[in-house]
Amino acid sequence: MQASLEPASHYFYSDRLKLQFWDWGTDGKPVLILVHGSRDHARSWDWIARALRDDYHVYALDLRGHGNSAWAPGALYSPSEHILDLTVFADIIGAYPLRLVGHSLGAIVSLYFTGTYPEKVAKLVAIEGVGVGPLGSTPKPSPERMRTWIERTRNLDDHPARSYPTLAAAVARMKEANPFLTDEVAEHLTLHGTNWNADGSLIWKFDNYTRVIHPFGIGLEDATQILGQITCPTLLFWGRQSFARDPDDDPQAAAIVNKSIVKVDQAGHWLHHDQLELFLRETKKFLGE
Repeated sequence: MQASLEPASHYFYSDRLKLQFWDWGTDGKPVLILVHGSRDHARSWDWIARALRDDYHVYALDLRGHGNSAWAPGALYSPSEHILDLTVFADIIGAYPLRLVGHSLGAIVSLYFTGTYPEKVAKLVAIEGVGVGPLGSTPKPSPERMRTWIERTRNLDDHPARSYPTLAAAVARMKEANPFLTDEVAEHLTLHGTNWNADGSLIWKFDNYTRVIHPFGIGLEDATQILGQITCPTLLFWGRQSFARDPDDDPQAAAIVNKSIVKVDQAGHWLHHDQLELFLRETKKFLGE
């Protein structure tokens, strides 16, 4: 498909789920796939996709349970399921080796995909994909993790997702959670990240069960083994005002051999929104090297 002002919406199937992707064009260019974070959506990448589309054929995925993609039965939202979906999509596109840009959960998925299939990735950009979550700490005893998972899942059964009376209220919540966002970006993310209820209120598109963390996910030892298999040049971004650990202090980052790190001032976990121009400058330079 040729490049247009807006992306084209398409679907594919993985693990019996109908998942959406956005095609920004342009045919004949190297393939670049954008993978968003938890409780986000593919249209979060719009500014970045527009900036990169002249040099790459850009695709953006709505992960399962996010955006316009189907919700998984139960709460099947561990990184492993997302890696499966990315693998299926990448094989459909088939333009190897490809380039990946991921944020948070999407960065974790992209990192693990690359470590699993190092020959399929030419370059990788990971925004806060290391130093996030429990992998860097001593895990709690297995029975406690199991009980916590059961309790949190059952709690979601009893508490429906929160709704917002107006778009302005939803935008305000978006900015509360991400204080560096401009009004323009917050409204864009909210418009593409919500659905309207019959009573005129709004609800987030993502499945509320994506909040549940699987009790027996990929542990630190497994993670470092996978990340140690990455051979392509890898660029790690970290926001100095983020909750994530500094990559220089993170055992997962240490496992990635061929890496460089960019630390961004005045930026939190969504640093690609907080400092867009810097992010684009560093990313374009890295991808073009």
